[in-house]
Formats: sequence, C-alpha cells, structure tokens
Amino acid sequence: MLPAESRLRNAADFRDTIRQGVRCGRGSLVLHARRSSLGSSRAGFVVSKAVGNAVTRNRVKRRLRHLAAGELGSAPVVVDVVVRALPAAAAAADLAEDLHAALSTCLDRLAA
Repeated sequence: MLPAESRLRNAADFRDTIRQGVRCGRGSLVLHARRSSLGSSRAGFVVSKAVGNAVTRNRVKRRLRHLAAGELGSAPVVVDVVVRALPAAAAAADLAEDLHAALSTCLDRLAA
C-alpha cells in the first residue's frame, strides 16, 4: 500500500505531471512521469468509468497501488507518476502480471 506522502493528492500535481511529464502507453495503461525535487516518489491514479463499474474500478486501483508501491521504491530517480487505466485494465486486473509488466516497462523506459 502506498503511504499518504507517496500519493499525488491535488489536481495541480496531476495536471503538471500530465502536461510536463513524459508519456508511455501500453495496452492496459498510460503512464505520465516527471522528475521531482521532493524527497520521495509519488503516484496518482486515474480510473474512469470506461474501465467498468465501481467494483471493477476499485479493484483496478487497488492492484495498481500495490504494484506502484513496489516499483516506485526501486526507482533510480525521484519521480511523480500518474497512471491512467484504460478499459483493457479491467481484464488485466485479474491477471496482475499483465499490469505489473506494463507498469515496470513504462517506468524503465521513462527512467532511461
């Protein structure tokens, strides 16, 4: 689970990360990241109604939070990350390794 200080909380942080950050897309998610001057990496999640009903959206968010907690801890640089789930993430939520592969691939690509 991501602690509160590791989460993007306000709209300005989401907006700045999406507009100024680097984008990486995969079949089930789109990841926006930008370097941060803060002490630790932070993550925020966007899961729209296109992904599914409330139960499905919450399941996708829980999976992404869990995966991001592990990935951000091992990130070589301090970044702010916005993860936007696409409708294909609903099917991938049952297969956590698909989301994990997409998330780690994007983070590796953006860190380079």
